[in-house]
Amino acid sequence: MQASVLIVEDDAALSELLVWHFANEGCKVRQTADGEEALDLVREELPDLIVLDWMIENVPGIEVCRQLRKAKESAQVPVIMLTARGQEEDRIRGLKTGADDYVTKPFSPRELLARAEALLRRSRPALTGAVLVHDDLELDPVAHRVRRGGESLHLGPTEFRLLRHFMERPGRVHSRAQLLDAVWGQDAEIDERTVDVHIRRLRLAITKDGQSDPIRTIRSAGYALGD
Repeated sequence: MQASVLIVEDDAALSELLVWHFANEGCKVRQTADGEEALDLVREELPDLIVLDWMIENVPGIEVCRQLRKAKESAQVPVIMLTARGQEEDRIRGLKTGADDYVTKPFSPRELLARAEALLRRSRPALTGAVLVHDDLELDPVAHRVRRGGESLHLGPTEFRLLRHFMERPGRVHSRAQLLDAVWGQDAEIDERTVDVHIRRLRLAITKDGQSDPIRTIRSAGYALGD
Protein backbone atom coordinates (compact mmCIF):
# COMPACT_ATOMS: atom_id res chain seq x y z
CA MET A 1 0.00 0.00 0.00
CA GLN A 2 1.59 3.28 -1.06
CA ALA A 3 -0.96 5.41 0.76
CA SER A 4 -1.01 8.32 3.19
CA VAL A 5 -2.64 7.30 6.46
CA LEU A 6 -3.74 9.39 9.43
CA ILE A 7 -3.96 7.48 12.72
CA VAL A 8 -6.03 9.14 15.46
CA GLU A 9 -5.51 7.12 18.64
CA ASP A 10 -4.84 8.23 22.24
CA ASP A 11 -3.37 4.91 23.41
CA ALA A 12 0.33 5.66 22.85
CA ALA A 13 1.40 2.01 22.66
CA LEU A 14 -1.33 1.08 20.18
CA SER A 15 -0.70 4.20 18.11
CA GLU A 16 3.01 3.37 17.88
CA LEU A 17 2.18 -0.21 16.88
CA LEU A 18 -0.19 0.94 14.12
CA VAL A 19 2.29 3.51 12.83
CA TRP A 20 4.93 0.76 12.59
CA HIS A 21 2.64 -1.66 10.74
CA PHE A 22 1.40 0.88 8.19
CA ALA A 23 4.89 2.32 7.64
CA ASN A 24 6.18 -1.21 7.15
CA GLU A 25 3.65 -1.56 4.31
CA GLY A 26 5.11 1.50 2.59
CA CYS A 27 2.55 4.01 3.82
CA LYS A 28 3.22 7.63 4.71
CA VAL A 29 1.86 7.86 8.26
CA ARG A 30 0.89 10.77 10.48
CA GLN A 31 -0.60 10.35 13.93
CA THR A 32 -2.29 12.33 16.70
CA ALA A 33 -4.19 11.61 19.90
CA ASP A 34 -6.33 14.74 19.58
CA GLY A 35 -9.58 15.02 17.61
CA GLU A 36 -9.22 18.74 17.01
CA GLU A 37 -5.66 18.33 15.74
CA ALA A 38 -6.84 15.46 13.53
CA LEU A 39 -9.26 17.80 11.75
CA ASP A 40 -6.45 20.35 11.31
CA LEU A 41 -4.14 17.68 9.87
CA VAL A 42 -6.82 16.62 7.38
CA ARG A 43 -7.26 20.23 6.25
CA GLU A 44 -3.49 20.63 5.85
CA GLU A 45 -3.03 17.47 3.78
CA LEU A 46 -5.86 15.15 2.79
CA PRO A 47 -4.95 11.53 3.67
CA ASP A 48 -5.97 8.48 1.66
CA LEU A 49 -7.24 6.71 4.80
CA ILE A 50 -8.09 7.63 8.38
CA VAL A 51 -7.91 5.18 11.30
CA LEU A 52 -9.99 6.85 13.99
CA ASP A 53 -10.48 5.86 17.63
CA TRP A 54 -13.89 6.51 19.18
CA MET A 55 -12.59 7.85 22.52
CA ILE A 56 -9.95 10.54 21.94
CA GLU A 57 -9.02 13.91 23.43
CA ASN A 58 -10.98 17.17 22.91
CA VAL A 59 -13.24 16.19 20.00
CA PRO A 60 -14.60 12.59 20.20
CA GLY A 61 -13.97 10.29 17.25
CA ILE A 62 -17.67 10.09 16.38
CA GLU A 63 -17.79 13.91 16.06
CA VAL A 64 -14.54 13.96 14.06
CA CYS A 65 -16.12 11.49 11.64
CA ARG A 66 -19.26 13.62 11.40
CA GLN A 67 -17.24 16.74 10.58
CA LEU A 68 -15.14 14.87 8.03
CA ARG A 69 -18.29 13.83 6.19
CA LYS A 70 -19.72 17.36 6.27
CA ALA A 71 -16.63 18.87 4.61
CA LYS A 72 -16.57 18.53 0.82
CA GLU A 73 -12.83 17.80 0.61
CA SER A 74 -12.86 14.95 3.14
CA ALA A 75 -16.33 13.56 2.50
CA GLN A 76 -15.02 10.60 0.47
CA VAL A 77 -11.92 9.73 2.54
CA PRO A 78 -12.28 6.17 3.93
CA VAL A 79 -12.57 6.00 7.73
CA ILE A 80 -12.01 2.93 9.88
CA MET A 81 -13.40 3.44 13.39
CA LEU A 82 -11.56 1.81 16.30
CA THR A 83 -13.37 1.28 19.59
CA ALA A 84 -13.66 -0.84 22.69
CA ARG A 85 -17.42 -0.56 22.30
CA GLY A 86 -18.83 -3.83 21.03
CA GLN A 87 -22.55 -3.21 21.27
CA GLU A 88 -24.52 -3.44 18.04
CA GLU A 89 -26.13 -0.01 18.54
CA ASP A 90 -22.67 1.58 18.88
CA ARG A 91 -21.49 -0.02 15.65
CA ILE A 92 -24.64 1.14 13.88
CA ARG A 93 -24.17 4.67 15.21
CA GLY A 94 -20.58 4.74 13.99
CA LEU A 95 -21.52 3.50 10.54
CA LYS A 96 -24.45 5.92 10.28
CA THR A 97 -22.12 8.78 11.15
CA GLY A 98 -20.07 7.92 8.07
CA ALA A 99 -17.44 5.38 9.10
CA ASP A 100 -16.68 2.91 6.30
CA ASP A 101 -15.62 0.10 8.62
CA TYR A 102 -15.64 -0.65 12.33
CA VAL A 103 -13.03 -2.63 14.29
CA THR A 104 -13.54 -3.57 17.94
CA LYS A 105 -10.56 -3.73 20.30
CA PRO A 106 -8.62 -5.91 20.81
CA PHE A 107 -7.93 -6.65 17.15
CA SER A 108 -5.22 -8.08 14.94
CA PRO A 109 -3.10 -5.43 13.15
CA ARG A 110 -2.99 -7.78 10.15
CA GLU A 111 -6.78 -7.77 9.99
CA LEU A 112 -6.83 -3.96 10.20
CA LEU A 113 -4.30 -3.75 7.35
CA ALA A 114 -6.42 -6.10 5.24
CA ARG A 115 -9.52 -3.98 5.86
CA ALA A 116 -7.56 -0.83 5.05
CA GLU A 117 -6.33 -2.30 1.76
CA ALA A 118 -9.87 -3.33 0.81
CA LEU A 119 -11.14 0.23 1.37
CA LEU A 120 -8.23 1.75 -0.55
CA ARG A 121 -8.82 -0.65 -3.42
CA ARG A 122 -12.26 0.91 -3.84
CA SER A 123 -11.39 4.55 -3.17
CA ARG A 124 -7.88 4.79 -4.70
CA PRO A 125 -7.47 1.84 -7.09
CA ALA A 126 -4.09 3.06 -8.37
CA LEU A 127 -2.62 2.48 -4.91
CA THR A 128 -3.18 -1.24 -5.40
CA GLY A 129 -1.91 -1.21 -8.99
CA ALA A 130 -5.25 -1.01 -10.81
CA VAL A 131 -5.38 0.76 -14.18
CA LEU A 132 -7.14 4.13 -14.00
CA VAL A 133 -9.60 5.02 -16.74
CA HIS A 134 -11.27 8.34 -17.52
CA ASP A 135 -13.17 8.51 -20.80
CA ASP A 136 -10.57 7.45 -23.41
CA LEU A 137 -7.58 8.04 -21.10
CA GLU A 138 -5.89 5.05 -19.42
CA LEU A 139 -3.09 5.21 -16.87
CA ASP A 140 -1.26 2.12 -15.67
CA PRO A 141 0.57 3.04 -12.42
CA VAL A 142 2.60 -0.18 -12.38
CA ALA A 143 3.81 -0.18 -15.99
CA HIS A 144 4.04 3.63 -15.88
CA ARG A 145 2.13 3.81 -19.16
CA VAL A 146 -0.50 6.26 -20.44
CA ARG A 147 -2.79 5.70 -23.43
CA ARG A 148 -5.48 7.78 -25.06
CA GLY A 149 -7.81 6.12 -27.50
CA GLY A 150 -5.47 3.12 -27.45
CA GLU A 151 -2.45 5.19 -28.51
CA SER A 152 0.57 5.37 -26.19
CA LEU A 153 1.48 8.81 -24.89
CA HIS A 154 4.85 9.99 -23.66
CA LEU A 155 4.74 11.97 -20.41
CA GLY A 156 7.52 13.27 -18.23
CA PRO A 157 7.62 12.01 -14.61
CA THR A 158 6.02 15.16 -13.18
CA GLU A 159 3.27 15.17 -15.81
CA PHE A 160 2.63 11.49 -15.09
CA ARG A 161 2.19 12.21 -11.36
CA LEU A 162 -0.09 15.15 -12.14
CA LEU A 163 -2.29 13.07 -14.43
CA ARG A 164 -2.43 10.23 -11.91
CA HIS A 165 -3.50 12.68 -9.20
CA PHE A 166 -6.25 14.04 -11.44
CA MET A 167 -7.45 10.61 -12.57
CA GLU A 168 -7.72 9.36 -9.00
CA ARG A 169 -10.03 12.30 -8.25
CA PRO A 170 -12.01 13.10 -11.41
CA GLY A 171 -14.19 16.18 -11.25
CA ARG A 172 -12.55 17.55 -8.10
CA VAL A 173 -11.11 21.06 -8.28
CA HIS A 174 -7.48 21.27 -7.11
CA SER A 175 -5.81 24.55 -6.20
CA ARG A 176 -2.21 25.16 -7.23
CA ALA A 177 -1.13 24.84 -3.59
CA GLN A 178 -2.88 21.47 -3.27
CA LEU A 179 -1.24 20.21 -6.45
CA LEU A 180 2.18 21.36 -5.23
CA ASP A 181 1.72 19.44 -1.97
CA ALA A 182 0.39 16.31 -3.68
CA VAL A 183 2.79 16.09 -6.64
CA TRP A 184 5.97 17.85 -5.47
CA GLY A 185 5.61 17.36 -1.70
CA GLN A 186 4.95 19.78 1.15
CA ASP A 187 8.63 20.59 1.65
CA ALA A 188 9.24 21.54 -1.98
CA GLU A 189 10.33 25.15 -2.38
CA ILE A 190 8.65 25.69 -5.74
CA ASP A 191 6.64 28.66 -6.98
CA GLU A 192 2.96 27.96 -7.66
CA ARG A 193 3.46 29.16 -11.24
CA THR A 194 5.49 25.99 -11.78
CA VAL A 195 2.18 24.12 -11.63
CA ASP A 196 0.89 26.10 -14.61
CA VAL A 197 4.00 25.21 -16.62
CA HIS A 198 3.54 21.47 -16.02
CA ILE A 199 -0.21 21.66 -16.63
CA ARG A 200 0.56 23.13 -20.07
CA ARG A 201 3.04 20.31 -20.75
CA LEU A 202 0.50 17.73 -19.63
CA ARG A 203 -2.16 19.22 -21.89
CA LEU A 204 0.20 19.13 -24.87
CA ALA A 205 1.04 15.50 -24.15
CA ILE A 206 -2.55 14.24 -23.87
CA THR A 207 -4.22 16.31 -26.61
CA LYS A 208 -3.07 15.18 -30.04
CA ASP A 209 -4.58 15.84 -33.48
CA GLY A 210 -7.36 18.10 -32.28
CA GLN A 211 -8.48 15.93 -29.36
CA SER A 212 -10.48 17.69 -26.66
CA ASP A 213 -8.67 18.93 -23.55
CA PRO A 214 -9.97 16.98 -20.53
CA ILE A 215 -8.39 19.38 -18.01
CA ARG A 216 -10.50 22.35 -16.99
CA THR A 217 -9.12 25.64 -15.70
CA ILE A 218 -11.34 27.11 -12.98
CA ARG A 219 -10.71 30.82 -12.63
CA SER A 220 -9.29 31.79 -9.23
CA ALA A 221 -9.63 28.20 -8.03
CA GLY A 222 -7.33 25.82 -9.93
CA TYR A 223 -7.72 22.80 -12.20
CA ALA A 224 -9.94 19.76 -12.55
CA LEU A 225 -10.16 16.69 -14.76
CA GLY A 226 -13.49 16.39 -16.53
CA ASP A 227 -16.85 17.85 -15.53
